[in-house]
Amino acid sequence: MRSSQIDIRKQTILDELIFLREWIGNPLKTGAVSPSGRWLARAMAAEVDLASNAPVVELGPGTGVFTKALIDRGVDPRRLILIEYNADFCGLLARRFPGVRIVNGDAYALTGHLERLGISRIASVVTGLPLLSRPMDRRIELIEAGIKALAPGAPLIQFTYGPQAPVPAQPGRFDVRRGKRVLLNMPPATVWVYSRG
Repeated sequence: MRSSQIDIRKQTILDELIFLREWIGNPLKTGAVSPSGRWLARAMAAEVDLASNAPVVELGPGTGVFTKALIDRGVDPRRLILIEYNADFCGLLARRFPGVRIVNGDAYALTGHLERLGISRIASVVTGLPLLSRPMDRRIELIEAGIKALAPGAPLIQFTYGPQAPVPAQPGRFDVRRGKRVLLNMPPATVWVYSRG
């Protein structure tokens, strides 16, 4: 086994342990027992438009699985804004991804964070938040806040383990389409892409 494969395995095990510790401490805030797999991360990152120079916002990056996939796909780290509630994850992200902007705060306060950063338009929102743990009205508020900040036609990308979109389309407000179904993720997951209706 090559050294790079060993390093990836060690990193994966470390991330699993970190996630488990955080989940045990606060399951509703962490939302998952383990981080998403790299196949799901690649499917999420594939939905981001690389042609734009506007910021890409990631909500709930955790240990940075999606962040790494975005950078690997070609998103300049200086374009990334990571909004993470957990201060320990923020420290880990800062060490792993020099050059990204990290906001230690509530992703559901997206509009306020963007205003404080002086950002009026973003290229994409990528979110690994456990939306199904929140009431529907809060989920809709989050999607609408993201859609409002996006350029027309730009995507808000979310995933779920369930068969349905975590937030159904709201006619006249936003649309949703099914993206890739990732069977290699454990458990299998589906990518959902929201855009302005």
